Amino acid sequence: MPGQQLQTSALVLAKQPSGSDSFEQLTAYSGEHGVLHCLRRITQSKKAAPTSAPLDLFDEAELWLESSNQGRTWFIKEHRFIEQRAGIGRSYDTLKAAAALAALVTRNPVSDESRPAIADLLRSSFAALAAGGRPDIAWLKALYRFLRDEGYPVKQQWWPQLGAPDRDIAAQLLNQPLAAQTADPATVGHITRQLEDWVRGETEIRL
Repeated sequence: MPGQQLQTSALVLAKQPSGSDSFEQLTAYSGEHGVLHCLRRITQSKKAAPTSAPLDLFDEAELWLESSNQGRTWFIKEHRFIEQRAGIGRSYDTLKAAAALAALVTRNPVSDESRPAIADLLRSSFAALAAGGRPDIAWLKALYRFLRDEGYPVKQQWWPQLGAPDRDIAAQLLNQPLAAQTADPATVGHITRQLEDWVRGETEIRL
């Protein structure tokens, strides 16, 4: 009997060994279905077509999937690249920021209705990082947006805790386009630590 079939676009958030030399384990995120745990056969052929090139971290692809265990794990039958973001790997700090955002999404369940917004957040953040945007500010923006979109009272509770000078700086960091930012790294780190401390103290979010 054929397994359950699924076709969806998704972003690759993690890659892990599967315990088999024939497969690799991927964690992907779909705006329709949320987090998907996938297995992909590792091709050994040197003549593989470009469309069968391996999926890499932060790639976005159309996936053709099949599951024999009610969707707990999906086997990737075929994939077609939508966007590849090799630029993220050119800088350790950029890679670290992208990995932090990917971990944020994989570690914390999101509501069904916010799945498309989270996919948009991943897509726009990864694109900005791949294009050379500052990773420290990209992470701050992404974390704030994740909290806001998931309904956490970040503006009502965290924002008033900031002193007036910090509120002015935070407003610029969160509202101005990434390309227009000029704040020094120490200032960005100061605001980011305050937001991360609030997350750890006031929410169940795992950073």
